[in-house]
Amino acid sequence: MLHELAAEPNILRIDWVKFTFGVIALAVVYFFVARKAVPKVMKVLDERHDAIEGGIERAKNAESEAEEIRQQYREKLEEAHCEYAQEIEKAKEQRAAIIAEARDEAQVEAKRIIDAAKAQIEADRQQAVAQLRAEIGTLSTELASRIVGETLSDGAAQTRVVDRFLEELEQDESAKQAEVR
Repeated sequence: MLHELAAEPNILRIDWVKFTFGVIALAVVYFFVARKAVPKVMKVLDERHDAIEGGIERAKNAESEAEEIRQQYREKLEEAHCEYAQEIEKAKEQRAAIIAEARDEAQVEAKRIIDAAKAQIEADRQQAVAQLRAEIGTLSTELASRIVGETLSDGAAQTRVVDRFLEELEQDESAKQAEVR
């Protein structure tokens, strides 16, 4: 049996030719992979890494630019609100000034109209008084002529009689007004 065992090939035994060929093939593959494939793969990985990192960096830059633009927009919007408020305030002031000016002009115009009306009334009153004096003078002369029985043809006498009569009327009217009060 020992003999039979010796005739059988040993599966644990190393075949040095195959081993040497395997080591050389492994060295060639390792050399090829280490020198050619790994640098290319590393280059692609580095490019991919740079692209990803660059994309992240660009995204951060874009985000910071967007935030900066948003902040500028907010500032401009707030500035526009301030300008709007100032314009409204100016408009209110102008409106108040226009109203005050119109009110002043209306008061001046009303005063002018009232003064003109008073002057017209005074002129009409003076004219009415003059007409009444003339009529009263004529009537009082006729009445006096009828009472006295003589004609008052003298102009100076007529004027004295008329003036005295009007003074008496004014005194009677003043006394009546004092009693009413």
